[in-house]
Amino acid sequence: MKGITVGEFYDRLRKKLKLSIIAGSEGLDRRVKVGELNRPGLALAGYFDFFASGRGQVLGKVEISFLRQMRKNHRERRIRELLEQGIPFCIVARNYVPPGELIREGNRLKIPIFRSSLITMVLVNKATIFFEDEFAPTITKGGNLLEVFGVGVLIQGKSGVGKSECALALIQKGHRLVADDVVRIRLRDGKVLIGSGAELTRHHMEIRGLGIINVQTLYGAGCVRESIKIDQVVTLEEWDSSREYERLGLEERTASIMGINLPRIVIPVRPGRDIALLIETAALNYRLKKMGYHAARDLNRDLIKLMSK
Repeated sequence: MKGITVGEFYDRLRKKLKLSIIAGSEGLDRRVKVGELNRPGLALAGYFDFFASGRGQVLGKVEISFLRQMRKNHRERRIRELLEQGIPFCIVARNYVPPGELIREGNRLKIPIFRSSLITMVLVNKATIFFEDEFAPTITKGGNLLEVFGVGVLIQGKSGVGKSECALALIQKGHRLVADDVVRIRLRDGKVLIGSGAELTRHHMEIRGLGIINVQTLYGAGCVRESIKIDQVVTLEEWDSSREYERLGLEERTASIMGINLPRIVIPVRPGRDIALLIETAALNYRLKKMGYHAARDLNRDLIKLMSK
């Protein structure tokens, strides 16, 4: 089932959202199935049609002021109706003292009630960023992901072709490792691919002949990062003398990942070739193309102009 538990949400965002649990601690195993928050102003006024019961609810200045001006029995009924919709949790923002009815109903229905010192919109924005990442479509791909001159480069290829050795050479040149062997890729906003490594093996690499190494320990914290936008795919393959490889760069190849087409470069590997240097050059060339300069096309255009004279 997609989603996280309320307990996981609390553990991971307790410091960032300055949360403290004030009621319903027995309901931390409830699941958050919708990655959004809701401000239940209309529900507190008695309108529950189309109510977003799958979202966590946030009570800010407006909602708390509205509840305080209600008669006691009216307030109790509205809070009970709200929590009986089956919401996963509720957060009281701005460090407001929650109504006693909210505490009682939260404990009775085992719905976690949190309190935060953040202002309402800051709280909602920070939680939304977390949920966007947590609920984004995710896949895993084999390969190595690095930041090379600010470009997210995914290095792929068959086992034994030299991906990890190439990544290690790039790290020695001052570039940063994101993931080795297995890359977790999230599709954010339907158009951006964010790559990261598994938490257990983050910052580790497997080098044949050496075994497992910790890149952060060996080369320092400046040689690793947790995630990066994937901009380019580089495929390493054994040199095949019968195959014609790209020599001009006029043909634009792409690799499709989760429906997103990324520039793809195939680099043949054989003894004597400095693959790390070639990947550095590919990353710099990618940056130039993004700035509007395409060396192969510009040269081709100049040649055609010269021949036309």
